[in-house]
Amino acid sequence: QVQLVESGGGLVQAGGSLRLSCTASGLTFSSHGMGWFRQAPGKERECVAAVSWGGGSTYYADSAKGRFTISRDNAKNTVFLQMNSLKSEDTAVYYCAAARPWGSLAVAAPDYDYWGQGTQVTVSS
Repeated sequence: QVQLVESGGGLVQAGGSLRLSCTASGLTFSSHGMGWFRQAPGKERECVAAVSWGGGSTYYADSAKGRFTISRDNAKNTVFLQMNSLKSEDTAVYYCAAARPWGSLAVAAPDYDYWGQGTQVTVSS
């Protein structure tokens, strides 16, 4: 079965950095666009970054532009989210997700078929 396992979350001070990783198994990783979503208490889940299956296209939410970088290593079945200049409003559970294979760049949750369990990111001010 498909598994997406996130790691790298934790507690960091405002202005600091974290690097999230998500390793996939049970699917042909290079065929799937990948996304990072987050959900804060009382808020809807939002896509903060996404990368196409080929890696040539990326999407960033306005809140992430200039601070977050998504990348993928198809040889390691892993997608990363480098988060710099973290703010208290970045505090949320971060989820990795795999979109339908061979699709266009996806930024909406319904376009994703598989989800990780989530990793908590807490930014203290």
